[in-house]
Amino acid sequence: MEQFDFFEAKPVWAEDKEKEMNYSLLLRAELPACRGTRLRIAGHSDYQIFVNGEFVAQGPARAGHGFFRADEIELTPYLTGKRDLLCILCAGYNVNSFALTDQPPFVCAEVILDGKVLFATGSDVPFDGFAYTARVQKVQRFSFQRPFTESYVFDKEYDRIFKDPDFCPAPVALASAGEKKFITRDTLRSDYERRDAKCVCFAGRMVPAPEPRRVFRDRSLNGISETLKGFPEVDLEVSVVNELYAYSSVYYDFASTFRHKETFSNEPFSLPTDGFAIYDMGLDTTGYIRLSVEPEADTTVFAVFNEHLRGDGTLDPGADSTACVVRWQLRGGRRYELLSFEPYTYRYIQIISVGGACVIDQVAQLCEHFPAAGLAEKCAMPDEELQKIYDAAVETFRQNATDIFMDCPSRERAGWLCDSFFTSRTEYALTGKSRVEKAFLENFIMEDSFACLPEGMLPMCYPSDHYDGVYIPNWAMWYLLELAEYRERSGDGELIARAKDKMYALAAFLGRFENESGLLESLESWVFVEWSEANEFTQDVNFPTNMLYAKFLDAIGILYGDAALREKAERLRRTIREIAFDGAFFLDNAERVGGELRVTGNHTETAQYYAFFTGVATPETYPQLYGLLKTRFGPDRDPEKEFPDVPVSNAFIGNYLRLDILYQNGEYDLLLREIRKFFLPMAEKTGTLWENMTDCASCCHGFASCVAYWLKKMI
Repeated sequence: MEQFDFFEAKPVWAEDKEKEMNYSLLLRAELPACRGTRLRIAGHSDYQIFVNGEFVAQGPARAGHGFFRADEIELTPYLTGKRDLLCILCAGYNVNSFALTDQPPFVCAEVILDGKVLFATGSDVPFDGFAYTARVQKVQRFSFQRPFTESYVFDKEYDRIFKDPDFCPAPVALASAGEKKFITRDTLRSDYERRDAKCVCFAGRMVPAPEPRRVFRDRSLNGISETLKGFPEVDLEVSVVNELYAYSSVYYDFASTFRHKETFSNEPFSLPTDGFAIYDMGLDTTGYIRLSVEPEADTTVFAVFNEHLRGDGTLDPGADSTACVVRWQLRGGRRYELLSFEPYTYRYIQIISVGGACVIDQVAQLCEHFPAAGLAEKCAMPDEELQKIYDAAVETFRQNATDIFMDCPSRERAGWLCDSFFTSRTEYALTGKSRVEKAFLENFIMEDSFACLPEGMLPMCYPSDHYDGVYIPNWAMWYLLELAEYRERSGDGELIARAKDKMYALAAFLGRFENESGLLESLESWVFVEWSEANEFTQDVNFPTNMLYAKFLDAIGILYGDAALREKAERLRRTIREIAFDGAFFLDNAERVGGELRVTGNHTETAQYYAFFTGVATPETYPQLYGLLKTRFGPDRDPEKEFPDVPVSNAFIGNYLRLDILYQNGEYDLLLREIRKFFLPMAEKTGTLWENMTDCASCCHGFASCVAYWLKKMI
């Protein structure tokens, strides 16, 4: 990682607000209209940059605890020469999450021209600072994994602070936020592309319910505590899900004109009081909600969004344990151009006007994606079906690789291990580089240790804070497996060397759980194999976990020239073969009974894939099992009729291990057939690839983009 030095700027935040949750700060400066005007900026938690009210960029790129990545942005294309106004809108969340570290907020920014500093925070030429009070502070979290929802109260002059240099509300004092360690961003900045809604698919009116619908008591609403920071429910100024759940019925009294309309030019659409319209974006996409609203009288506009519709054609604002709502309280009599602060993922968006009639116009999304310029030339598939799947994989990658590899850009936006193992293959296949992967892996080794985790353990996802102490020992092993593949892709020995101490510390931690046979036994916290019945058999000795452990030890031995660890890995494989194979299948677990370790009769489809993926089994050493898996398992098996005692795999990670095994063994015809079977329905429904084999959860999951890697290798 390369150090970044500001010329004059120092980190600042609003005085006495460094510990407040969900505080919003706005910095402003009037710019000269000169070519070469640049903004150099770093911050924490999130910020948006505007010139004359026009969106420029979002940041920051994430880093590990104690480090902050800095950006340098050319402002010239946005300057008009007519008193141009630069605004930086910053959020100080001050909560733990899976998406951001819980560190005090700050912003450090300077504007330079021809080597001269025009404005710099904490200097003699400072930015002006204002409290952005239009954003309601005491609101519920978006999810257990992400910080706060967005709710706004706008007056008729809501946008002057972004556009008018002479409009000056009461300023706030800016104070030093202390010294910070700055490093360069290293990854490419995102593309921001406007996508208009394709059509209105439903419309109607909201009807107050005789009894409000029961709100799902998600832990992000009722589990606020020292281990999950936020505002207690009793202190909330706004609870968007509770507000909308008071309307449990709808009348589709003017929907027929629009339902299933094939073309729609985003023309103005009139909503009556308590009316709504549901727009279809055409595919699952991620970015900032953008729309124009002109209310006749005072009204509250809600944007409810999700990746799919419910069976009755409506959207659930509390779906998938999230609060998928942005709320704007507006005064009547003017036009509002609305833009969300956070990016969200959806195919469908429902615009509701409660309390007054309004005209909705320009329903769109400002997409935030991995830049198209960073992608290699588009790969042409041999037929339309494979092209749809490939394009869906690329779309999925672009939404999940904006600064780190994310599991999903929606519910979590988290940098999960194991997911990243598969997404990293996609990055190299699509770009020929591993820039995002390097930043992702580097973040985990910036700090010496992690609060709330045992010594030697890595977080299951990062940058993040897990105050409840939960970790996944299996996922930490995937870091090393990815690191080994990263070396082959990049040749970057320096990062491998920097990671060495952490890898041996992890091996030492896991070694504490080895039993008399060298098998990991009674691992603590969240032992995770995959999202299927396979995860019901994780104790006392889980064989898929031990298969992974053997591959982990072998990979350390290869990376660092440790023959002893490679020998230990092979001994472990032999032990697993002797104990876990019952003559037909590999078993999932053994239990300690009266001091004796006894194998169970549990055998899942996923356990077989772990065996072949990790080298415990090969087609040569277990030809009958391999042939059985190849011909009788996979997407065509009916588990109620065929091998009903072998629970099926889910997408993550069993089916992906299966596909990789087929690829590694040259079963290309079968692999292509199964790719069609697994992924064509996803590509056709959302234009992205999913977390599960059904759309019950995230419909845009980073690991799923690995399909593009296999297709590019084969076609």
